[in-house]
Amino acid sequence: MSILPIIADSKDELTAIFKDLHAHPEIGFQETRTAAVVAEKLKLYGVDEVHTEIAGTGVVGVIKGNREGTRRIGLRADMDALPIHEETNLAYGSTNPGVMHACGHDSHTTMLLGAAKHLAQTRDLQAPPC
Repeated sequence: MSILPIIADSKDELTAIFKDLHAHPEIGFQETRTAAVVAEKLKLYGVDEVHTEIAGTGVVGVIKGNREGTRRIGLRADMDALPIHEETNLAYGSTNPGVMHACGHDSHTTMLLGAAKHLAQTRDLQAPPC
């Protein structure tokens, strides 16, 4: 399977986002920094609407497609971390004592931002024929 050029061209940016999110984990309903990063990136990527403070720290981005019809795509990712002390010795390890992204929510959020960037740039929300 080939990687989409938009995603391949964003590899370094997405890697930096992942490492930043990993280094700054936040417990559920306290993800104010994470939510701000997500909202900032969605706006930068040209997402049509960015709504923040959903249920406290949630973020919703709306991308309008370029085709007629009523098809919609919903994507979601958890952003919260766990109350666990990180012992990975990663260069980008947690800077918040006793809090760690141990479940991959940092990568889920990064992947969703990559998908949002692709969809905002292409605006093709139509599924290919089966």
